Amino acid sequence: MNIPRLLATVLIGASLGLGGLWSIQTSPPSLPAHLAAAAADRVPLYYRDPGGAPVWSAHPKKDDRGHDYLPVYDDDQAAPEPVKRKQQAESPRKILYYRNPMGLPDTSPSPKKDPMGMDYVPVYEGDDTDDGVVKLSPGKIQRTGVKSTPVDRRTLHVGVKAPGTIQLDERRVSVIAMRAESFVQKVADVTTGARVKAGQPLMEIYSSAIAAAAAEYLSTINSNIVGGNATYGRGSRQRLINLDVPEPVIMAMEKSRIAPVTVQWSAPRDGIVLERNAIDGMRANPGDALFRIADISLVWALVDVAEHDLGSVAVGLPVTIRARSFPGRTFTGSIAVIYPQVNKETRTARVRIELANPDLALLPDMYVDAEIDTAAAAPVLAVPADAVLDTGSRQVVLIDKGDGRYEPRAVKLGRRGAGYIEVRDGVSEGEAVVTSANFLIDAESNLKAALKSFSDAGEAQLAGHDHGSMGEHK
Repeated sequence: MNIPRLLATVLIGASLGLGGLWSIQTSPPSLPAHLAAAAADRVPLYYRDPGGAPVWSAHPKKDDRGHDYLPVYDDDQAAPEPVKRKQQAESPRKILYYRNPMGLPDTSPSPKKDPMGMDYVPVYEGDDTDDGVVKLSPGKIQRTGVKSTPVDRRTLHVGVKAPGTIQLDERRVSVIAMRAESFVQKVADVTTGARVKAGQPLMEIYSSAIAAAAAEYLSTINSNIVGGNATYGRGSRQRLINLDVPEPVIMAMEKSRIAPVTVQWSAPRDGIVLERNAIDGMRANPGDALFRIADISLVWALVDVAEHDLGSVAVGLPVTIRARSFPGRTFTGSIAVIYPQVNKETRTARVRIELANPDLALLPDMYVDAEIDTAAAAPVLAVPADAVLDTGSRQVVLIDKGDGRYEPRAVKLGRRGAGYIEVRDGVSEGEAVVTSANFLIDAESNLKAALKSFSDAGEAQLAGHDHGSMGEHK
C-alpha cells in the first residue's frame, strides 16, 4: 500500500469534498494514527492552497478562511523509515550542494529559495557519484518502457546496392576486316542481330593480292625443287596467313592444288552479328570492318558503387543481379575488377561483374540492379541499431548494470547491416545495452553532468570567496 499517495488522496478529498464541513468545524478532522505517522516521517517540498488557487508557500500557513495549506511531497522518493532517519541523525551525511526543486540546471553551494519561495533540495554525498551512472526508480523504468538486450557475436550481412548496365565482354568481340584491297562477290543470308556459329559462311571475297599469294604458294608446293625452295614455300604460306586467309581455305588449296578465284570468309566464333557493313559487289579497302560479331554467353555488368561504400567491396565478392526486364529472376556473379577512378560528378566508382548468360537473356545496355554481399568473414560483436545514440561526432550506448542503474559508454562503430551495428571497442560480449527509451536516459545523464559541472563551479567559487575572506582577515 502506497502511504504517501493515500495521504495525498485523503488531503485532496478533504479539501474538495469536506470543504463545507471544515467551514463549520474549527479544524480539519484528524488523520488515522498510521497515516499521521507516515506524514510525520516525510518532509513536504512545499504547501499549496487548499482551494486549488495557484498559490504556494514554503512553510505551513492558513488561507483567508482559516484552512491549512496542503503539503506536497516528492512522489518519486520513498518515505524513509524512522529507523533510517535515526541512523542518519546519528551519522549525518555531507551535503554536496543544493539543486533547483523544479529540476532546472541551477545549483547553489548554500541553502536558498527559488522565485516561488520553494527551498532548494540538498544533494548528499553518495547520491551524486562521478562514475556517470544514471539511477532510475522502478516506476520510471516501467513508465518509459526501458528495454535491454545482451551484446552477442553475429555475422553481419551488409548488402551494397548499386545500379548498372550490361556490357559486352571486350575479349569476346571479333571484327572481320580485309588486309588488302578486295571486292565482296556475295554476302550470305546473315543480317544484324542474327546468331551465327563458328565456321558459318559469311561472304565470298575476291582479292588480287590473295590470288597472287595463293598462286605463288601452289607453284612452290607443286614443284619438286628441294633445298632452299622448301624454305621459300613456307614463306609463301605465311604470306597467305598474313593476309588473314582462313586456315580451312589454305588446307583446301593444299589438298586440291588449285588456287580459288574467290575466297569464302566464315564466322570466327559463336555470337551475335552486331554490325554488317558488307554489300554485294562493294569494294573493301584494308581495315574496313565488314562484320562485327560478339559472343554474349558471358557478359559484364558495370555498376556504379557510391564512394562511401567502396571500403566494403573487394574483388571476388559474390553479387546478385536483378534485371528490370525479368522481375523475380536473379543472376549471380562475382566482382572481377574495381576501376581505379572515382567520378567527380556522381562520386561513384565503377565495378565490373562477370555474369554467365547461357540463354542469352541479358543483352547489351540493359539496365540492372546489383546487390553486393559484403558479409564479414567471422562473427563480430554487434548491437541493435536502436541501441546507438549517434550525434555525428559521438557514439554512445547505455549499459544496463541492473537495479535501475545505467551507464553511458562511448563506443567505436564498424559496419552496419540488417538492423545491427558492429562495435569494435567499448562493450564486451554478454553486457546488456538499452534498446528502448535510451534517449530519455541519455537526457537524464546529460542533466546530471550539467548539475555536476554547476556544483563544481559553485564549490570553486565558494572556495575562492573563503580564501579571499581569510586574506582580508589577516
